[in-house]
Amino acid sequence: MPLFEIETDSHIIITWAKDSDDASGVVAEAYPQDSIIRMTKRPRDTWVISKSALGISHEINPCNTARDCLSKAEGDKLHAIRLYMHETGSDLEQARKVIESNMVMGW
Repeated sequence: MPLFEIETDSHIIITWAKDSDDASGVVAEAYPQDSIIRMTKRPRDTWVISKSALGISHEINPCNTARDCLSKAEGDKLHAIRLYMHETGSDLEQARKVIESNMVMGW
């Protein structure tokens, strides 16, 4: 089954589907308020995200640190970003990327 990358006005969705109609159905079911901006059938059946593209350094484990900051901040994103910056010495943009990435993963 092919892997599709679907960009909507609010989300980027990666899903397996038989064809583009089925992939559109996944979006309609999960996010009925979203409009599809772009849909791409991926050439392979895997999806890879570069940690360096997200600004994640190899020196620390950002997931554990970010999740700890999110826990301490009780889910408050701005507070978690401040904590992450304080604990890691990261700049605002890097801290924001790491915290938001971990929020999406369901810390």
